[in-house]
Amino acid sequence: MPFPPVDEQLAVIRRGVEKIVPENELAAKLTKSRDTNTPLRVKYGIDPTGIDVHLGHTVPLRKIRQFQELGHQAVIIIGNYTALVGDPSGRDHARAKRLTADEVEANAVDYLAQVGKVIDLSKAEVHRNGDWFSAMSFADILQLCGKVTIAQLLTRDDFAKRMAAETPIFLHECLYPIMQAWDSVVIKSDIELGGTEQLYSFMLARDLQADQKLSQQIGVMSPILVGLDGVRRMGKSLGNYIGISESPFDMMKKFMQVPDAVMRMYFELLTDIPLAEIDALMAGHPKTAKTTLARAVIGQYHSATEADAAANRWQQEVGEGGLPTDIPTVMLSRSTLTDGKLGAARLLVETGLTPSTSDARRAIAQGGAYFSESKTRIETHDQAISVETGLLLFVGKKKICRVEVTE
Repeated sequence: MPFPPVDEQLAVIRRGVEKIVPENELAAKLTKSRDTNTPLRVKYGIDPTGIDVHLGHTVPLRKIRQFQELGHQAVIIIGNYTALVGDPSGRDHARAKRLTADEVEANAVDYLAQVGKVIDLSKAEVHRNGDWFSAMSFADILQLCGKVTIAQLLTRDDFAKRMAAETPIFLHECLYPIMQAWDSVVIKSDIELGGTEQLYSFMLARDLQADQKLSQQIGVMSPILVGLDGVRRMGKSLGNYIGISESPFDMMKKFMQVPDAVMRMYFELLTDIPLAEIDALMAGHPKTAKTTLARAVIGQYHSATEADAAANRWQQEVGEGGLPTDIPTVMLSRSTLTDGKLGAARLLVETGLTPSTSDARRAIAQGGAYFSESKTRIETHDQAISVETGLLLFVGKKKICRVEVTE
């Protein structure tokens, strides 16, 4: 299949990209690729240091898929040796714990299973950089390190900041960008994908490729996707992420929390919706835009049918204040009741909606405890509640159960 015209390829590649370095070489590289019918080799490296793939990870992965659809060769580098060092990018200290080789490999297998939801792994090359680094002698390592000066390493923003703050920089950390750059030499990368914090390593790879008389790669860098707080980068440790393996409904609930100010970024980086259509959605009601965004993204990792069902369920249970469809049932022995009733605080504890009587009293005093389908507020902690099978109890917006009375 012939490659699309260069202008069409450039339009796809530039969408959702913050920086292309050096950009003036990209069109020429694409033109040569098209003229010679030779796919470009598009590299993306990942260190499997405990991956639970979320939407932030999918930004460069989606770009790889776009390159695949344009006819180019995806090359995934599993950094099983760089992971033993730990990426210092964006860090103001050395990693406290380094993973073992077995831990890295287990993570790699899990990571690839998730990545297969984003790119076509059957048409991608997958390499572990331990394949070449493990074969290098100490003399080989010395020769490689001899190509990079300390002054060059200290141009890295994270190293420069740590140097200024007199925070230790360990020697093994200095090897990381050199190893990442050498990966590009080994696999003969034409394009490398990643975030803007990887600029130094991308440019070092160009220098090493030139030293080896190879064609130099171009860095295509995406912006950092912010999380549900609208400020910090999306990350599991920050609790502001949407995982691609989460259920459609859980993803839907999180999408509806996305701040209005970052919706355009989400649309542009996470969907293929045309920009003109995005403009029209952004000019309308935010709720409609968020629902459209959620459906488009959820449908990529589950199905359009499941995405629609999640949106409809959210509207019923949250948007309209209806009851959830998966209310847990809690068994309650009739022997715990007095004349079919039980004090409110004890009832909340017995059903597990609160862990203790003091928590139950607090929820009731704050007006956050209810009973029955009409959500009647519980007024006092000692209020006697009639308990029958089917009774609904609520604490706050998220805790709910249905009582089943047993003999």
